[in-house]
Amino acid sequence: MSDVSTLPRLASQALTPCWDNLNKLTWVDGFAFTSYGVTLGVRVSDPALLPMLRSRLPRDAEPSDADVVERYFSMILGGTRPGSRIRAFNMLYLDHSQAARSHRVDDVLDAFESWSQLSVAEFAPTRIFVHAGVVGWKGRAILIPGKTQSGKSSLVAALVKAGASYYSDEFAVLDETGRVHPFAKPLSMRASPTARQHNVAVEDLGGHVGEEPLPVGLVVMSQYKAGARWQPQTLSPGLGLLELLANTVSARRAAERALATLEGVVSNAPVIKSERGEAKMAAARILQVMEAGA
Repeated sequence: MSDVSTLPRLASQALTPCWDNLNKLTWVDGFAFTSYGVTLGVRVSDPALLPMLRSRLPRDAEPSDADVVERYFSMILGGTRPGSRIRAFNMLYLDHSQAARSHRVDDVLDAFESWSQLSVAEFAPTRIFVHAGVVGWKGRAILIPGKTQSGKSSLVAALVKAGASYYSDEFAVLDETGRVHPFAKPLSMRASPTARQHNVAVEDLGGHVGEEPLPVGLVVMSQYKAGARWQPQTLSPGLGLLELLANTVSARRAAERALATLEGVVSNAPVIKSERGEAKMAAARILQVMEAGA
């Protein structure tokens, strides 16, 4: 076990009076990890939480012995205490702010997984993260930018079933040359817009994970709408850049670097936009565009 004095410290620029108050609680153990050059800290009120949290770390996460971290996750285990009928909430804090509260541990773990990925995406020093699904097709990447519940995971799944290699259903990770790197995780699928997400391994779709960074061959701005016809319009590079920026996590924190990277993308790959109906039909049309030399 560790006491709070031996755990990593939060970077000074993130310190607040509320953080000082959170420090007064009892923290029994924790760890730090690094992903894409970002170091994050985790501390818990109960050591039973540690293996659960470690199972939700980003795929490329590595242990870190850093003394100072850029963001800090603090998780409190809820439940019913001996001699009490009150059922306490499980709580997750990101730095000093409450990030999740639920009687279900899995809800809080889901929040940790999501917020840890977003924190890496925001602070990554050498990569630009765009909210997007990504697949590879014959040596080029197809980017499908979009926020949660825009239908990008189902479209990625349809493309994978059609033979594309899987890179991500969450983030397009771009290096300074504009190449896309894998951010492979199980696909987050929903049976309906209101249903709870469930994870699907790409292998269960008959697909495989791409491993090599790829240049962007096509950017597809598309959102699901029941009964919609696939009628893509090609956007100008300027409008395409704005669409990508709207989905870029670090657009404010690293604006100059994001602009330089995304300008390279739209100068070399067309950006098309259309509402879509069923994912299988849209996937076939997208691959036709790629085959036609997009």
